[in-house]
Amino acid sequence: MFQFLGQIFSTILTQPLANGLILFYNIFGHNLGVATIVFSAVLFLITRPLNKPQMESMKKIKEVQPLVNKLKAKYGTDKMGFSKAQAELYKQKGINPGAGCIFQILQLVILITFYQVFANSLSNTADSLVKLNDLLYQPLKIATDSTLNTSFWYLNISKPDLIHIPGISFGLPGLFLILATISQFLSIKITAPYIKQEEKVVKATKSETDNMQLAMSSSMMYTIPLMTLYFGYQFPSGLALYWLIFSLGTVWQQVSINGWGGLTPFLKKFNLLKSEAQK
Repeated sequence: MFQFLGQIFSTILTQPLANGLILFYNIFGHNLGVATIVFSAVLFLITRPLNKPQMESMKKIKEVQPLVNKLKAKYGTDKMGFSKAQAELYKQKGINPGAGCIFQILQLVILITFYQVFANSLSNTADSLVKLNDLLYQPLKIATDSTLNTSFWYLNISKPDLIHIPGISFGLPGLFLILATISQFLSIKITAPYIKQEEKVVKATKSETDNMQLAMSSSMMYTIPLMTLYFGYQFPSGLALYWLIFSLGTVWQQVSINGWGGLTPFLKKFNLLKSEAQK
């Protein structure tokens, strides 16, 4: 049963991604780093429409937030009453908080699939080339006596993005891993509501649920980027390139639809973003 499901997963996802990556590898002068970056950008553009409902839903949620705050003040500690009233409000405004879940799931599936391709098939051993050719369609198969170019700048795409300095017993995160971590933080920060505004609502309602939600929003802003950094120590650097491109794409899409979100106060503080009155 599991073997059958594995074959389906390989046919539907692993093989197309592996072939797409090698196709771009051939197009861009056998440079796996450039191929990974361009292919990741193409994948983001293809899957972008799946993320648009979530972005639009977030915009509507932001617009009705004052009404939600009034409901919180009205129902106080009555969690059941508030949940029902909030659900009814969202229904009236045509808001679906679960919109865009398909994009999030697909993004995770692509990440797992890329890991399998990079970790198991994209090294320069004879065994890995055999595994890679098992995934490739006939026109894209690689000669077993050839060498796959996994070098990109200082990176080996099949190895973690770490810089080793003499005298230091452990590797330091490389440029692309750091950029992937920062872009992940920006992606979450932009898509998150203003924490200061949430704090005011929490103080006004004094609800344990609000305190928990605020704590989760604040912690996720830091824990997810730190997880990106941690896993980057273990996984091939090609995944860091993929994650960097997808995070930057998410930031671009979020800003184009909903603005700078949680970064707005910071940008206004340094006069990097004009206020509505200045426009």
